[in-house]
Amino acid sequence: MKTALSIAGSDCSGGAGIQADLKTMTLNGVFAMSAITALTAQNTTGVSGILEVSPAFLAQQIDAVFLDIRPDAVKIGMVSSAPLIATIAERLRFYQARHIVVDPVMVATSGSRLMETDAVRSLREQLFPLAEVITPNRQEAEVLSGRPIHSREEMLAAARAIAFDCHCSVLLKGGHSDTDADDLLVEADGTETWFAGRRIANPNTHGTGCTLSSAIAANLAKGYSLPQAIARAKGYITAALSAGLDLGAGSGPLDHTLGGKDIFTWMNGAPDAIQE
Repeated sequence: MKTALSIAGSDCSGGAGIQADLKTMTLNGVFAMSAITALTAQNTTGVSGILEVSPAFLAQQIDAVFLDIRPDAVKIGMVSSAPLIATIAERLRFYQARHIVVDPVMVATSGSRLMETDAVRSLREQLFPLAEVITPNRQEAEVLSGRPIHSREEMLAAARAIAFDCHCSVLLKGGHSDTDADDLLVEADGTETWFAGRRIANPNTHGTGCTLSSAIAANLAKGYSLPQAIARAKGYITAALSAGLDLGAGSGPLDHTLGGKDIFTWMNGAPDAIQE
C-alpha cells in the first residue's frame, strides 16, 4: 500500500488541518500519517488559539515516520513560524523525500491569520524549492507574487512569476474567483495547464485547501503524474462539496466521505484527464 505524510496543524473541529488531511488521504487510497506542527483551538467561525510544538519535537515526529514507514509523498500545510519551517526543510532534505506538496496556509477560511510574516519568507527560501508543487489560492498568490489577481491573465502572470522565483511548479487555485473555479498549473519547466472547475453552490468550504493538496499528494504517491493527480484531486473535492454537508455556525466543513457513496467505486471512476 502506498503511504503519505501530512505535516500540518491540528484542527480540533475536524474540518481542516491534520484531520482533513488524514480523511482525504485515506479516502484517496493511501495509508495516512501525520507530524503535527501546532495545536489550534478553532471551529467553523474562527481560530481562538494556536500552540506550536517545538522544532525538536517536530523533528522527532518526522524521524519516527521516515525511519519506520517511509512516505511515498509528503503534504505540508500550516507551519506558522520560521524555526519550524527550517526543521521541516532540513529533515526532508536529509531523508531525500519525494513528491512534496506545499499548501502555503496563511489565512484560515474564517479570516484568521495563521502564519507569521517571517515564516512566509522562510517558505519561499527553504520549502518551495523542495516542492513538486505548491498550491496557493488567489490571496496567497498575491502575497507571494506581489501582484494583484483579478483575471485569468493576471493569474497566469502571477503563477509564472512564483514558479520562476521559487523554482517549483505552482497550482494557482481559482476557487476564490467570482465567476468560476478554474485552476492553473504552471510547471517548473514552463508547461501551462488549465483545469476547468465547476462552481458548487455551497458556502461550507472550511478545509478545501487542505483537502485539495492532500488529495494531490495521495495521487502522486500512487504514481500518477502531476497533472493527473491534480485532475483526480479536483474531482474528489468537487464530489465532497456537492455532498452538501452543513455543520457549524460558520463556514462548515466538506463531506470527505462524499455523502456515504461507495468511495472505491468513485476512485475507480475518478477523472484523470486534464482540461486544456
